[in-house]
Amino acid sequence: MEEVSIQKVVYGGQGLAELRDGRKVFVWNALPGETVRVRIVKKKRSYAEAIAEEVLVASPEREHPREAAYLATSPWQIMTCDAENRYKTAIVDELFTREKVSLPPAIRSQSIRGAMATANDASHRPSAIHDEREWRYRNKMEYSFWGDDSGLHLALHKRGSHTKQVVHGSELAMVALDEGAQSVLHELRKMDIRAASLKTIIVRCSQNGDVVVSLYTKLEEFPKILQPKNVKGVRVYHSNPKSPASVPTRLLYELGDATLTDKLLGKVFHYDVESFFQVNLPMYEKVLARIKEYTEGWGNMVSLTDMYAGVGSIGLSVARQSAQLIELDSATAAMARVNASESALDVEVVEASSENALSYIVGGQPVVFDPPRAGLHTKVVTRCLEVLPPYIVYLSCNPATQARDVALLQQKYDVVFIETYNFFPRTPHIETLVILRIKP
Repeated sequence: MEEVSIQKVVYGGQGLAELRDGRKVFVWNALPGETVRVRIVKKKRSYAEAIAEEVLVASPEREHPREAAYLATSPWQIMTCDAENRYKTAIVDELFTREKVSLPPAIRSQSIRGAMATANDASHRPSAIHDEREWRYRNKMEYSFWGDDSGLHLALHKRGSHTKQVVHGSELAMVALDEGAQSVLHELRKMDIRAASLKTIIVRCSQNGDVVVSLYTKLEEFPKILQPKNVKGVRVYHSNPKSPASVPTRLLYELGDATLTDKLLGKVFHYDVESFFQVNLPMYEKVLARIKEYTEGWGNMVSLTDMYAGVGSIGLSVARQSAQLIELDSATAAMARVNASESALDVEVVEASSENALSYIVGGQPVVFDPPRAGLHTKVVTRCLEVLPPYIVYLSCNPATQARDVALLQQKYDVVFIETYNFFPRTPHIETLVILRIKP
């Protein structure tokens, strides 16, 4: 145990402080300006990680978390939402500054609340945008399992340890989602299924409360469970026990229908329990509206390419006449084809990785990127710099890799818009939208 003073919150969600020996320490359950007594949970030569066990001097922005297991579910339950939005904006500014991304004073960012501010001035920029929903916003959760003398339980990884923590759900999850998870858990308990036989359960729900589930088991054969009345569909997969991730090895069976439907900007989108689809749809719709606002000002550029397209939610929402949707995952690409078939647009769906579909990035046509956390493949960046699409729309769930990519793209592009979104209140996760225009 050691007493430290927290300097700031860093990307990743921890408070930054310094130990007596001069090493940096990254602390969970700590806010800027606080003095805390910490328990070291990981030691490295140049830094350490810790959890604040006692708050000696508290920040006025500290709140009491709703959940006892908040470090496992959502570690930023300890602060006000206004503070969280400010911290997320400051973190994005720091990441882009570190990569030497140029944000000229002429760039202005309009917040949903109507405040205008210069985008490269962190002290005057609007805080990260959210829709006032701090709880019960997630439409997807993944739980693992824990077994003890009282039976089978839902669980999540406990930060700062190698163990799991029993939970009954999450304050971030939509109510229907956690009710569905508990219903499936109830059926598993009746069958006396052991936690050691299971990996995880993924639960999704639509905005109208339909619930679908994927259950991942280490067993190559799994007994039939009863489909709960409040669950629309269940898929049971064997997942290779040698892999720590819950990825489908083989579909064992399906009950009901594991597909869902939602609307974005008035357009209907179909997706299933495994599809890549945003987890906070009201916030995502705000982003789509912002992108559409920009694309409508691009004159005769009526076609666009949507790389990392998922089920096509960006391309089909904002394209004016035609779109090319590039998606690697075959099941997700299949859902994109369903959505494309119901669109009035001329759409081509290409099942390929973005780095293997470079010919679809062309001069004279805008391109949209919404990549995984790793950011853009280097081949994608190189292709953009070679053929020079007139505009690049870049939505990211990892502003660190986005800043890295934008730093490379600014050889030939100017950043004309940047905005930070709080898609995931009460967590450190950040979403950012950057729009780039080819230099004159």
